[in-house]
Amino acid sequence: MAKTFHLTLARVGSNLFDGEAVLVTLPGEEGQFTVMAGHEAFVTPLGAGTATVETADGKRETFPIEKGIAEVSSNQATVLL
Repeated sequence: MAKTFHLTLARVGSNLFDGEAVLVTLPGEEGQFTVMAGHEAFVTPLGAGTATVETADGKRETFPIEKGIAEVSSNQATVLL
């Protein structure tokens, strides 16, 4: 089984995704990046693009992003849009 981490993707007033993920690919201001389990802690602004979430059962979900911020720490990631 693939290693997972807890991911929360949220907009004001609603959670778009809140659960275990294998990876999330996000549009950083200087290019796309991917977060996986055990990733080093960081905080970064996001640019316009698409967030792609892959879960342990192989499902993929995509979410449009205009701008936001991502925080990764302690095997969890929070993306505020």
